Amino acid sequence: MSAQARSRAKADATGADRTGTDGTGTAEKSPAGLADPSLDVDALLDDPDTRIIVCCGSGGVGKTTTAAALGVRAAERGRRVVVLTIDPARRLAQSMGLSELDNTPRPVKGVAGDNGGELFAMMLDMKRTFDEIVLAHSDPERARTILENPFYQSLSAGFAGTQEYMAMEKLGQLRARDEWDLIVVDTPPSRSALDFLDAPNRLGSFLDGRFIRVLTAPAKVGGRGAMKFLGVGMGLVTGVLTKVLGAHVLTDVQTFVAALDSMFGGFRERADRTYKLLQAPGTAFLVVAAPERDALREAAYFVDRLAADRMPLAGLVLNRVHTTGAPQLTAERALAGAETLEENGAEQDPDGSPGSSGSTGAPSASAAEAVAAGLLRLHAERMQVMARERSTRDRFVSVYPDVSITEVAALPGDVHDLDGLREIGTRLGRTPA
Repeated sequence: MSAQARSRAKADATGADRTGTDGTGTAEKSPAGLADPSLDVDALLDDPDTRIIVCCGSGGVGKTTTAAALGVRAAERGRRVVVLTIDPARRLAQSMGLSELDNTPRPVKGVAGDNGGELFAMMLDMKRTFDEIVLAHSDPERARTILENPFYQSLSAGFAGTQEYMAMEKLGQLRARDEWDLIVVDTPPSRSALDFLDAPNRLGSFLDGRFIRVLTAPAKVGGRGAMKFLGVGMGLVTGVLTKVLGAHVLTDVQTFVAALDSMFGGFRERADRTYKLLQAPGTAFLVVAAPERDALREAAYFVDRLAADRMPLAGLVLNRVHTTGAPQLTAERALAGAETLEENGAEQDPDGSPGSSGSTGAPSASAAEAVAAGLLRLHAERMQVMARERSTRDRFVSVYPDVSITEVAALPGDVHDLDGLREIGTRLGRTPA
């Protein structure tokens, strides 16, 4: 398929506004010859060569729950697991029975495998991770100078790209410690979830780039020449920066860069090592989505980006898929049955009033038929939803036939404890037929 044809197919598969039904709620059949590989999640979790699983996807598709459920299931199947979340939401801690998560892996009580499996969980603390790097790679005096520097405090607290870079650092630290059989990473709920793939270049370019060189040039020139340079070449820049960061911004930046100079190479080197680790055979990316048009459009973006960066995609987790216990009863037949029951009820109660229960307290025939008709209509709606989901899924598969998929049936309520995570894990591990 040409690139242009693939682009048209992708737009149709992930963006077309079609229900994919024949109007009766009967799902369209998959295109003839369509590949539909199943994702065996348990085989992935049990494989000792799998050391890192990265869950990515758009917001609101159950990505954090999926990451936590994978951690629980892997631990109870005998692996020593740590779940690292970069998502600022607290759902992960709550579902695991922890009061809070921080930058240190915390053991999750109530999760243990027969073969010595254990589960730990943590949440990335961007500033603390940056502080740990400074303390680990500089002497005490230099570390104090850096940590107290106002420019460093601004950079470590929220400079663009810092969070993603620190996620790379923390992942590299966890893997280097070699204390866990498996690391599960829960990424932010947006397309920025893959920004950490760009982190080495983004932060490295900032620290090594023209911006820093220009700001530190006066200190390197020195004397009256430096003052002349400032007056001619830096007047506008310093005026803007002074308003934003304060009157001592140049001094702060110069002091910061001078103190951090010996660490510049280490930043890029460690990030590059982690980037290569993400490309290695022991890493697996799982794209999490819901069976909805917008969510699968985002999933397509992730699949394309991972392929472009040569990252190992394990497959797609299609979350919250609707099911029914009576698949043989089509929406068309259910609606026809409901109409018949409603007509019978109208004939029995021509005045349109509800049927009385009589002296025995039992519902009348017309009332029972009304309840049955309502249930049939609910079933018809469920079948129509299932048909739309199946059609949306099939369109995705038609463009990405080589992406393995596992479907997770929707639960009746939210997941808020370990039992709920276990149930999600069971559904994840159940390879579809």
